[in-house]
Amino acid sequence: MARYRGPVCRLCRREGTRLYLKGERCFSPKCGIERRAYPPGEHAQSRSRRRTSDYGLQLREKQKMRRIYGILERQFRRYFAEAERRPGITGQILLQLLERRLDNVVWRMGLAASRAQARMLIGHGHFTVNGKRVSIPSYLVKVGDKVGVREKSRRLAPIVAAAEKAGGRRVPSWLQVEGDAMEATVVSLPTREEIDTQVEEELVVQFYSR
Repeated sequence: MARYRGPVCRLCRREGTRLYLKGERCFSPKCGIERRAYPPGEHAQSRSRRRTSDYGLQLREKQKMRRIYGILERQFRRYFAEAERRPGITGQILLQLLERRLDNVVWRMGLAASRAQARMLIGHGHFTVNGKRVSIPSYLVKVGDKVGVREKSRRLAPIVAAAEKAGGRRVPSWLQVEGDAMEATVVSLPTREEIDTQVEEELVVQFYSR
């Protein structure tokens, strides 16, 4: 299945909540979910009045988590399988794996307007891990890793603009931002309390455990 290239406001409307896929623009009163607070589609308004089954709730939560982090279905299944193999609470480990993705870390640092933009910037080679250029958005950081912007890319317009707009954004405590905010060190693995993603991971576990 190819990556979704359509209007992202349709995804927010389908999940019934803001997924913040467009960064700062999602706070605009012109956001699609504010103007049309019902799922997209010709008969969506009539279908939305029906009671959603347990399966439907689980499916929607899985789709919401997948879309927030910008991951395709096959890759998402691999993350779930990895979380299931590890000791601990599967849903929380799944979230922890997704948070450790390099594109998410760059976004959490405030160096990209959205996770999608972070993926693009990483793919173009503008970021480093421990001083080495990494161009794989799905790269999983670990404790002690230092994520930063390449010296040549520090004046790049999208990075500078994102850093200026993210001045008030709270950086999670598992990341320690250093110097001019162009570098951060992973000081610990994120716990569920430190992850502000509004999802019910238990429903995702139930979906894949059917």
